[in-house]
Amino acid sequence: MKYVLAVIMFLMTVSVYAGESVVYKSGNAEYEGFYSPVSAKAPLVLIVHDWDGLDGYEIKRVEMLNKLGYSAFAVDMFGKGVRPAEISERRRLTGELYADREKMRRILQAGFDKAESLGANTGNAVIIGYCFGGTVALEYARSGAPLKSFISFHGGIDTPQGQDYSGTKGEVVIFHGTADAAVSMESFAKLAVQLENEGVRHEMTTYSGAPHAFTVFGSQSYRRDADEKSWKRFTEYLKEIF
Repeated sequence: MKYVLAVIMFLMTVSVYAGESVVYKSGNAEYEGFYSPVSAKAPLVLIVHDWDGLDGYEIKRVEMLNKLGYSAFAVDMFGKGVRPAEISERRRLTGELYADREKMRRILQAGFDKAESLGANTGNAVIIGYCFGGTVALEYARSGAPLKSFISFHGGIDTPQGQDYSGTKGEVVIFHGTADAAVSMESFAKLAVQLENEGVRHEMTTYSGAPHAFTVFGSQSYRRDADEKSWKRFTEYLKEIF
């Protein structure tokens, strides 16, 4: 009896949503994302990693979304097997994509196309990104991608020179910390004005005392109150648009 109970308890701790790594290409380079569907009809949330690369943090968010009834696809922006541990390497990888926005868009589109080829419901989808990933999500918004919403958690929000949101098809949602030393409140206000002037529906929220990367579990920057409040609003928002 004890053995049976132990087996039952073990099975209860195992996620019923068995995600898997998937490899795809952009140009000649291979990328390795992570896909975990709930069903063919379930709304899809695309996730873009921070400058650490796609790791356990994004997979944890995938699991959290699965439990809420959403399929999730975590996109890889750096390349198969490229998960930088050193800050210098993270700066190099992100810097190359900041300097080449067309490449950034192509890699992200390759991830989107892979999700679609796997049967994900890309016709009913949003994208979220953390830190660097938030920048990527907004780049996708300006590209005119056909998603319902583009959502940034403590991401870079400055609009590159020569770009605008005139072709944006979905809403823009920003979660930002007022104590963020990397992305100023001046940038936050400037984006709000830009989105309003260009007629893009948006929702922008700030959290007092929250620094850059305030949602990253276990880090020095983690702020539980801001993380939980932003996640709560995010999940409420998903219910509103799906």
